[in-house]
Amino acid sequence: MTVIISGGGMVGATLALAISSLSQGKLSVTLIEASLPFIQRSEFCSRAIALAYGTYQRLSKINIWKSLADCVIPITHVHVSERGSVGFVNINAQDYCISALGYVIELQDAIIRLFALLRQAPGVTLYCPAKVEKIHRTIDGVIVMLDNSEVIKGKLLVAADGTYSAVRKNCHMQYQQDNYGQVAIIANINTAIDPKGKAFEHFTEYGPLALLPLSQGRSFLVWCYKQEQVDVIKSWDDEIFIYKLQEIFGWRLGKIIQTGTRCYYPLSLRIASNAISHRIVLVGDAAQTLHPIAGQGFNLAMRDVMQLAESIVLANQKGLDVGAYSLLYAYQKARALDREKTIMITDYLVRLFSNRFLPLVVGRNLGLMIMEMLPLVRNVLAYQTLGWVEHK
Repeated sequence: MTVIISGGGMVGATLALAISSLSQGKLSVTLIEASLPFIQRSEFCSRAIALAYGTYQRLSKINIWKSLADCVIPITHVHVSERGSVGFVNINAQDYCISALGYVIELQDAIIRLFALLRQAPGVTLYCPAKVEKIHRTIDGVIVMLDNSEVIKGKLLVAADGTYSAVRKNCHMQYQQDNYGQVAIIANINTAIDPKGKAFEHFTEYGPLALLPLSQGRSFLVWCYKQEQVDVIKSWDDEIFIYKLQEIFGWRLGKIIQTGTRCYYPLSLRIASNAISHRIVLVGDAAQTLHPIAGQGFNLAMRDVMQLAESIVLANQKGLDVGAYSLLYAYQKARALDREKTIMITDYLVRLFSNRFLPLVVGRNLGLMIMEMLPLVRNVLAYQTLGWVEHK
Protein backbone atom coordinates (compact mmCIF):
# COMPACT_ATOMS: atom_id res chain seq x y z
CA MET A 1 0.00 0.00 0.00
CA THR A 2 1.17 3.53 -0.76
CA VAL A 3 0.20 6.81 0.86
CA ILE A 4 0.75 9.81 -1.43
CA ILE A 5 1.36 13.21 0.17
CA SER A 6 1.15 16.40 -1.88
CA GLY A 7 3.14 19.18 -0.21
CA GLY A 8 6.53 18.88 1.47
CA GLY A 9 6.38 21.79 3.87
CA MET A 10 6.50 21.31 7.64
CA VAL A 11 3.13 19.53 7.72
CA GLY A 12 3.61 17.17 4.77
CA ALA A 13 7.22 16.34 5.64
CA THR A 14 6.32 15.62 9.27
CA LEU A 15 3.46 13.35 8.20
CA ALA A 16 5.76 11.36 5.90
CA LEU A 17 8.36 10.98 8.65
CA ALA A 18 5.71 10.05 11.23
CA ILE A 19 4.33 7.26 9.01
CA SER A 20 7.86 6.02 8.31
CA SER A 21 8.76 6.02 12.01
CA LEU A 22 5.54 4.47 13.31
CA SER A 23 5.45 1.76 10.63
CA GLN A 24 9.23 1.21 10.77
CA GLY A 25 9.33 1.76 7.02
CA LYS A 26 6.83 -1.01 6.26
CA LEU A 27 4.24 1.39 4.81
CA SER A 28 5.25 3.05 1.54
CA VAL A 29 5.01 6.85 1.41
CA THR A 30 5.44 9.07 -1.65
CA LEU A 31 5.99 12.77 -0.96
CA ILE A 32 5.58 15.34 -3.74
CA GLU A 33 6.98 18.86 -3.29
CA ALA A 34 7.34 21.65 -5.84
CA SER A 35 10.45 23.36 -4.44
CA LEU A 36 13.81 22.21 -3.16
CA PRO A 37 14.90 23.77 0.17
CA PHE A 38 16.90 26.94 -0.39
CA ILE A 39 20.03 26.71 1.74
CA GLN A 40 21.58 30.15 1.27
CA ARG A 41 19.62 32.92 2.97
CA SER A 42 20.02 36.14 4.87
CA GLU A 43 19.86 35.78 8.65
CA PHE A 44 17.59 38.79 8.68
CA CYS A 45 14.72 37.86 6.39
CA SER A 46 13.56 34.36 7.35
CA ARG A 47 10.11 33.27 8.52
CA ALA A 48 9.54 31.41 11.76
CA ILE A 49 6.86 29.46 13.60
CA ALA A 50 6.22 28.62 17.24
CA LEU A 51 6.07 24.97 18.23
CA ALA A 52 3.99 24.34 21.35
CA TYR A 53 5.46 22.19 24.11
CA GLY A 54 3.00 19.44 23.22
CA THR A 55 4.23 19.48 19.62
CA TYR A 56 7.80 19.13 20.86
CA GLN A 57 6.77 16.05 22.87
CA ARG A 58 5.30 14.27 19.86
CA LEU A 59 8.14 15.22 17.50
CA SER A 60 10.49 13.70 20.06
CA LYS A 61 8.51 10.45 20.03
CA ILE A 62 8.98 9.99 16.29
CA ASN A 63 12.68 10.90 16.41
CA ILE A 64 12.39 14.21 14.56
CA TRP A 65 13.20 16.58 17.40
CA LYS A 66 16.85 15.60 17.75
CA SER A 67 17.44 16.86 14.18
CA LEU A 68 15.75 20.20 14.95
CA ALA A 69 17.09 20.80 18.46
CA ASP A 70 20.20 22.72 17.43
CA CYS A 71 18.23 25.40 15.58
CA VAL A 72 15.31 26.09 17.94
CA ILE A 73 14.98 28.95 20.42
CA PRO A 74 13.12 28.08 23.65
CA ILE A 75 10.22 30.30 24.72
CA THR A 76 10.57 30.58 28.49
CA HIS A 77 8.25 33.54 29.10
CA VAL A 78 5.13 34.89 27.36
CA HIS A 79 3.90 38.41 28.09
CA VAL A 80 0.29 39.20 27.06
CA SER A 81 -0.97 42.79 27.10
CA GLU A 82 -3.30 45.26 25.44
CA ARG A 83 -2.31 48.71 24.26
CA GLY A 84 -3.64 51.44 26.54
CA SER A 85 -4.46 48.94 29.28
CA VAL A 86 -2.76 48.47 32.65
CA GLY A 87 -3.70 44.79 32.65
CA PHE A 88 -1.24 42.12 31.52
CA VAL A 89 -0.47 38.42 31.97
CA ASN A 90 2.90 36.73 32.40
CA ILE A 91 3.28 33.01 31.72
CA ASN A 92 6.58 31.45 32.81
CA ALA A 93 7.85 27.97 31.97
CA GLN A 94 9.23 27.46 35.47
CA ASP A 95 5.72 27.78 36.92
CA TYR A 96 4.82 24.55 35.09
CA CYS A 97 8.07 22.72 35.89
CA ILE A 98 9.17 22.62 32.25
CA SER A 99 12.20 24.09 30.52
CA ALA A 100 10.20 25.91 27.84
CA LEU A 101 6.61 26.81 27.01
CA GLY A 102 7.42 26.12 23.38
CA TYR A 103 10.09 26.66 20.77
CA VAL A 104 10.64 28.99 17.82
CA ILE A 105 12.15 27.59 14.65
CA GLU A 106 12.97 29.35 11.40
CA LEU A 107 11.15 27.59 8.60
CA GLN A 108 14.10 27.28 6.28
CA ASP A 109 16.22 25.66 8.98
CA ALA A 110 13.40 23.22 9.72
CA ILE A 111 12.74 22.28 6.09
CA ILE A 112 16.43 21.67 5.34
CA ARG A 113 16.67 19.27 8.28
CA LEU A 114 13.38 17.54 7.52
CA PHE A 115 14.43 16.94 3.92
CA ALA A 116 17.69 15.43 5.12
CA LEU A 117 15.64 13.03 7.25
CA LEU A 118 13.24 12.27 4.39
CA ARG A 119 16.10 11.22 2.10
CA GLN A 120 17.12 8.61 4.66
CA ALA A 121 13.68 7.58 5.95
CA PRO A 122 12.78 3.94 5.21
CA GLY A 123 9.76 3.56 2.97
CA VAL A 124 9.73 7.20 1.80
CA THR A 125 10.11 8.17 -1.87
CA LEU A 126 10.63 11.88 -2.53
CA TYR A 127 9.62 13.59 -5.78
CA CYS A 128 11.09 17.09 -5.71
CA PRO A 129 10.80 19.34 -7.58
CA ALA A 130 7.47 18.05 -8.88
CA LYS A 131 3.81 19.06 -8.90
CA VAL A 132 0.53 17.17 -9.01
CA GLU A 133 -0.96 17.68 -12.47
CA LYS A 134 -3.98 15.35 -12.50
CA ILE A 135 -5.82 13.19 -9.97
CA HIS A 136 -7.95 10.18 -10.84
CA ARG A 137 -9.80 8.29 -8.13
CA THR A 138 -11.04 4.74 -8.54
CA ILE A 139 -13.06 2.57 -6.18
CA ASP A 140 -9.97 1.05 -4.57
CA GLY A 141 -7.23 3.62 -5.16
CA VAL A 142 -5.99 6.97 -6.42
CA ILE A 143 -3.79 7.72 -9.42
CA VAL A 144 -1.70 10.89 -9.51
CA MET A 145 0.03 12.25 -12.61
CA LEU A 146 2.93 14.64 -12.05
CA ASP A 147 3.97 17.58 -14.21
CA ASN A 148 6.91 15.48 -15.46
CA SER A 149 4.41 12.86 -16.74
CA GLU A 150 5.29 10.30 -14.06
CA VAL A 151 2.34 8.37 -12.68
CA ILE A 152 1.99 7.34 -9.02
CA LYS A 153 -0.60 4.92 -7.69
CA GLY A 154 -1.69 4.73 -4.09
CA LYS A 155 -4.50 4.01 -1.69
CA LEU A 156 -4.73 7.50 -0.20
CA LEU A 157 -3.82 11.05 -1.25
CA VAL A 158 -3.12 13.53 1.55
CA ALA A 159 -3.31 17.22 0.64
CA ALA A 160 -0.73 19.13 2.66
CA ASP A 161 -0.32 21.78 -0.01
CA GLY A 162 -1.40 24.87 1.89
CA THR A 163 -4.15 27.47 2.02
CA TYR A 164 -4.69 27.53 -1.75
CA SER A 165 -4.53 23.74 -2.05
CA ALA A 166 -4.42 22.56 -5.66
CA VAL A 167 -5.55 19.09 -4.56
CA ARG A 168 -8.58 20.51 -2.78
CA LYS A 169 -9.48 22.53 -5.88
CA ASN A 170 -8.84 19.63 -8.27
CA CYS A 171 -11.12 17.36 -6.23
CA HIS A 172 -13.85 20.03 -5.94
CA MET A 173 -13.76 20.09 -2.14
CA GLN A 174 -15.54 23.17 -0.82
CA TYR A 175 -14.51 25.58 1.93
CA GLN A 176 -15.92 28.60 3.78
CA GLN A 177 -14.01 31.84 4.05
CA ASP A 178 -14.46 34.77 6.43
CA ASN A 179 -12.18 37.73 5.87
CA TYR A 180 -10.89 39.51 8.98
CA GLY A 181 -10.17 42.79 7.23
CA GLN A 182 -6.58 42.57 8.46
CA VAL A 183 -3.19 42.04 6.88
CA ALA A 184 -0.23 40.39 8.64
CA ILE A 185 3.11 42.19 8.37
CA ILE A 186 5.91 39.63 8.72
CA ALA A 187 9.51 40.64 9.43
CA ASN A 188 12.58 40.02 11.56
CA ILE A 189 13.61 42.86 13.83
CA ASN A 190 16.63 43.56 16.00
CA THR A 191 16.26 45.28 19.37
CA ALA A 192 18.66 46.81 21.87
CA ILE A 193 17.62 44.23 24.48
CA ASP A 194 18.06 40.56 23.54
CA PRO A 195 14.67 38.84 23.97
CA LYS A 196 16.40 35.80 25.56
CA GLY A 197 13.41 33.50 25.31
CA LYS A 198 10.71 36.14 25.84
CA ALA A 199 7.68 36.18 23.54
CA PHE A 200 5.06 38.92 23.41
CA GLU A 201 1.40 39.05 22.38
CA HIS A 202 0.29 42.67 22.33
CA PHE A 203 -3.26 43.56 21.34
CA THR A 204 -3.79 46.89 19.60
CA GLU A 205 -6.68 48.77 18.05
CA TYR A 206 -5.39 47.64 14.63
CA GLY A 207 -5.00 43.95 15.49
CA PRO A 208 -2.66 41.72 17.51
CA LEU A 209 1.12 42.16 17.42
CA ALA A 210 3.34 39.19 18.29
CA LEU A 211 7.09 38.93 18.77
CA LEU A 212 8.86 35.57 18.98
CA PRO A 213 12.49 35.26 20.15
CA LEU A 214 15.13 34.32 17.58
CA SER A 215 18.91 33.90 17.68
CA GLN A 216 21.43 36.76 17.58
CA GLY A 217 19.15 39.17 19.45
CA ARG A 218 16.47 39.08 16.77
CA SER A 219 12.71 38.68 17.11
CA PHE A 220 10.19 37.42 14.57
CA LEU A 221 7.40 39.96 14.13
CA VAL A 222 3.80 39.25 13.16
CA TRP A 223 1.97 42.58 13.17
CA CYS A 224 -1.71 42.53 12.18
CA TYR A 225 -3.01 45.79 10.75
CA LYS A 226 -6.16 47.01 9.00
CA GLN A 227 -6.37 45.72 5.42
CA GLU A 228 -7.53 49.13 4.21
CA GLN A 229 -4.20 50.63 5.33
CA VAL A 230 -1.98 48.14 3.51
CA ASP A 231 -0.92 50.53 0.74
CA VAL A 232 0.08 53.14 3.32
CA ILE A 233 2.05 50.56 5.31
CA LYS A 234 3.87 49.36 2.20
CA SER A 235 4.93 52.93 1.47
CA TRP A 236 6.76 53.24 4.80
CA ASP A 237 10.53 53.10 4.59
CA ASP A 238 12.49 51.31 7.34
CA GLU A 239 12.80 54.45 9.46
CA ILE A 240 9.07 55.17 9.47
CA PHE A 241 8.21 51.49 9.97
CA ILE A 242 10.49 51.24 13.02
CA TYR A 243 9.08 54.49 14.43
CA LYS A 244 5.47 53.25 14.05
CA LEU A 245 6.31 49.83 15.48
CA GLN A 246 8.11 51.36 18.46
CA GLU A 247 5.12 53.59 19.13
CA ILE A 248 2.72 50.62 19.11
CA PHE A 249 4.85 48.00 20.88
CA GLY A 250 6.64 50.24 23.35
CA TRP A 251 10.07 49.77 24.90
CA ARG A 252 9.84 46.30 26.44
CA LEU A 253 12.88 45.27 24.39
CA GLY A 254 14.44 48.71 24.27
CA LYS A 255 15.03 50.55 21.03
CA ILE A 256 14.14 48.77 17.78
CA ILE A 257 17.38 48.98 15.84
CA GLN A 258 16.76 47.22 12.54
CA THR A 259 14.04 45.59 10.45
CA GLY A 260 14.49 42.98 7.75
CA THR A 261 12.50 42.35 4.58
CA ARG A 262 8.77 42.79 5.17
CA CYS A 263 6.07 40.53 3.73
CA TYR A 264 2.32 41.08 3.76
CA TYR A 265 -0.46 38.48 3.96
CA PRO A 266 -4.22 39.13 3.98
CA LEU A 267 -5.86 37.33 6.90
CA SER A 268 -9.00 35.25 6.75
CA LEU A 269 -10.49 32.16 8.32
CA ARG A 270 -10.73 29.32 5.79
CA ILE A 271 -12.33 26.03 6.82
CA ALA A 272 -12.86 23.07 4.50
CA SER A 273 -16.52 22.05 4.56
CA ASN A 274 -15.30 18.48 4.83
CA ALA A 275 -11.66 17.54 5.42
CA ILE A 276 -12.16 14.13 3.82
CA SER A 277 -13.47 12.80 0.54
CA HIS A 278 -13.14 9.52 -1.35
CA ARG A 279 -9.44 8.55 -1.04
CA ILE A 280 -8.55 12.15 -0.08
CA VAL A 281 -7.80 13.84 3.26
CA LEU A 282 -6.83 17.48 3.85
CA VAL A 283 -4.35 18.46 6.56
CA GLY A 284 -2.72 21.69 7.72
CA ASP A 285 -3.73 24.92 5.98
CA ALA A 286 -5.48 22.92 3.26
CA ALA A 287 -8.00 21.84 5.91
CA GLN A 288 -8.11 25.04 7.96
CA THR A 289 -6.22 28.32 7.78
CA LEU A 290 -6.42 30.27 11.03
CA HIS A 291 -5.53 33.79 12.11
CA PRO A 292 -1.96 33.84 13.49
CA ILE A 293 -3.14 35.12 16.89
CA ALA A 294 -1.77 32.88 19.68
CA GLY A 295 0.06 30.71 17.11
CA GLN A 296 -2.53 27.90 17.12
CA GLY A 297 -2.73 26.95 13.43
CA PHE A 298 0.47 24.96 12.98
CA ASN A 299 0.15 23.16 16.29
CA LEU A 300 -3.41 22.15 15.43
CA ALA A 301 -2.04 20.80 12.14
CA MET A 302 0.55 18.76 14.04
CA ARG A 303 -2.16 17.17 16.17
CA ASP A 304 -4.05 16.29 12.98
CA VAL A 305 -0.91 14.84 11.41
CA MET A 306 -0.08 12.61 14.36
CA GLN A 307 -3.64 11.29 14.65
CA LEU A 308 -3.74 10.59 10.91
CA ALA A 309 -0.34 8.86 10.92
CA GLU A 310 -1.35 6.65 13.86
CA SER A 311 -4.68 5.77 12.20
CA ILE A 312 -3.04 4.89 8.87
CA VAL A 313 -0.27 2.78 10.42
CA LEU A 314 -2.67 0.90 12.69
CA ALA A 315 -4.94 0.09 9.73
CA ASN A 316 -1.97 -1.13 7.71
CA GLN A 317 -0.83 -3.37 10.58
CA LYS A 318 -4.29 -4.94 10.62
CA GLY A 319 -4.21 -5.49 6.86
CA LEU A 320 -6.94 -2.93 6.23
CA ASP A 321 -7.27 -0.44 3.38
CA VAL A 322 -5.49 2.74 4.54
CA GLY A 323 -7.60 4.88 2.20
CA ALA A 324 -10.99 3.43 3.10
CA TYR A 325 -13.65 6.05 3.75
CA SER A 326 -14.54 4.40 7.06
CA LEU A 327 -10.99 5.00 8.30
CA LEU A 328 -10.99 8.63 7.12
CA TYR A 329 -14.40 9.22 8.70
CA ALA A 330 -13.21 7.82 12.03
CA TYR A 331 -10.11 10.06 11.85
CA GLN A 332 -12.21 13.15 11.14
CA LYS A 333 -14.61 12.32 13.96
CA ALA A 334 -11.71 11.83 16.41
CA ARG A 335 -10.26 15.21 15.50
CA ALA A 336 -13.53 17.15 15.37
CA LEU A 337 -13.72 18.43 18.97
CA ASP A 338 -10.13 19.71 19.14
CA ARG A 339 -10.38 21.22 15.67
CA GLU A 340 -13.68 23.01 16.37
CA LYS A 341 -12.51 24.21 19.80
CA THR A 342 -9.21 25.61 18.48
CA ILE A 343 -10.88 27.34 15.53
CA MET A 344 -13.55 28.80 17.83
CA ILE A 345 -11.05 30.09 20.42
CA THR A 346 -8.80 31.64 17.77
CA ASP A 347 -11.68 33.32 15.96
CA TYR A 348 -13.16 34.53 19.28
CA LEU A 349 -9.87 36.12 20.37
CA VAL A 350 -9.55 38.00 17.06
CA ARG A 351 -13.06 39.41 17.32
CA LEU A 352 -12.89 40.09 21.06
CA PHE A 353 -9.69 42.12 20.91
CA SER A 354 -10.66 43.89 17.67
CA ASN A 355 -13.80 45.33 19.27
CA ARG A 356 -13.27 48.86 20.68
CA PHE A 357 -16.67 49.00 22.45
CA LEU A 358 -15.79 50.66 25.78
CA PRO A 359 -17.40 48.09 28.14
CA LEU A 360 -15.50 45.34 26.31
CA VAL A 361 -12.22 47.27 26.59
CA VAL A 362 -12.78 47.65 30.34
CA GLY A 363 -13.77 43.99 30.64
CA ARG A 364 -10.63 42.84 28.81
CA ASN A 365 -8.47 45.00 31.06
CA LEU A 366 -10.04 43.48 34.18
CA GLY A 367 -9.74 40.00 32.68
CA LEU A 368 -6.00 40.37 32.11
CA MET A 369 -5.51 41.71 35.63
CA ILE A 370 -7.48 38.80 37.13
CA MET A 371 -5.48 36.26 35.10
CA GLU A 372 -2.22 37.73 36.36
CA MET A 373 -3.35 37.67 40.00
CA LEU A 374 -5.07 34.26 40.04
CA PRO A 375 -2.90 31.31 38.90
CA LEU A 376 -5.87 28.98 38.41
CA VAL A 377 -7.42 31.43 35.92
CA ARG A 378 -4.05 32.07 34.25
CA ASN A 379 -3.57 28.33 33.82
CA VAL A 380 -6.44 28.24 31.30
CA LEU A 381 -4.44 30.50 28.97
CA ALA A 382 -1.20 28.70 29.74
CA TYR A 383 -2.53 25.24 28.88
CA GLN A 384 -3.92 26.52 25.58
CA THR A 385 -0.45 27.93 24.86
CA LEU A 386 1.29 24.68 25.80
CA GLY A 387 -1.06 22.64 23.63
CA TRP A 388 -1.47 18.86 23.75
CA VAL A 389 0.87 18.21 26.67
CA GLU A 390 1.36 14.67 27.88
CA HIS A 391 1.95 14.66 31.61
CA LYS A 392 4.63 12.37 32.98
